[in-house]
Amino acid sequence: MKKRSGLIATKIGNSSYYAEKGMVIPVTVLKVDECVVSGLKTPEKDGYSSVQVASIDTNTDVKKINKPQQKIFANLNIKPKKILKEFRVDSENVLEVGTTLNVSHFTKEQFIDVTSISNGKGFAGAMKRHNFAGLRASHGVSVSHRAHGSTGQNQDPGKVFKGKKMAGHMGAKQVTKQNLKIIDIDEANSLIIVKGSVPGKKNSIVLLKDANKKSET
Repeated sequence: MKKRSGLIATKIGNSSYYAEKGMVIPVTVLKVDECVVSGLKTPEKDGYSSVQVASIDTNTDVKKINKPQQKIFANLNIKPKKILKEFRVDSENVLEVGTTLNVSHFTKEQFIDVTSISNGKGFAGAMKRHNFAGLRASHGVSVSHRAHGSTGQNQDPGKVFKGKKMAGHMGAKQVTKQNLKIIDIDEANSLIIVKGSVPGKKNSIVLLKDANKKSET
C-alpha cells in the first residue's frame, strides 16, 4: 500500500452512533483542526520522503517559540501551531508546502491507524500490568497471592535480565491502534467518527494515517 500523509486530531470523547435498523455502535469522536504542510524531506537531501504537518493554533507568544519554528510559520504566513508531526510518504505522494488538509483527506468506511499516548495508570503490580495469574489462593501460599514469583536465577547467570516482566509504571506511552473503521465524517464540524476506542484521554492529541495492514473497506 502506498504511503501518504496523515492528519493531526484531538480526541473529543466517546459516544454511541446509531446506524441503520437501530444498531448502536460504540465510537470515538475526533476533531481535526486545519492541518498545514509546513515542511518536506526528500531522498536526495535526507535519504527518505516525508511531509511535516502543523496543526492546532497556540496562544504562545511568538518570541517564546524557537527560531527554526518561527521561520517556518513566517514563511507560511500563518499563526504559530502547537503540534508539528512528520509522516513518511512515497515520493509520488509528496505535497507542496502550504497545502491545507482537512477531514476530507479520509473517506467514510476507510480503515485507519490511530496513534496516541495511552492513559497513565501509575505504579501497577504484575497481575494488572502483565496479566499474570498470581499464586494459588491456598495450599501453603500466604501474603504472596498477587506476587509475580521468582525473577532471577541461581549462581549462573545470577542476575535479573533487562526487560523482565515485573511490577512498575503502567501506561503513559505511545500506542498505535490499527484497523479502526471510519463510521462517518462530519465535514461541517471537522469531525471524524471512528468505531471503537482510541488510546489517550479526552483532549489528547492523536495521529491518523491510512491503515498499514488493511486497505479494503
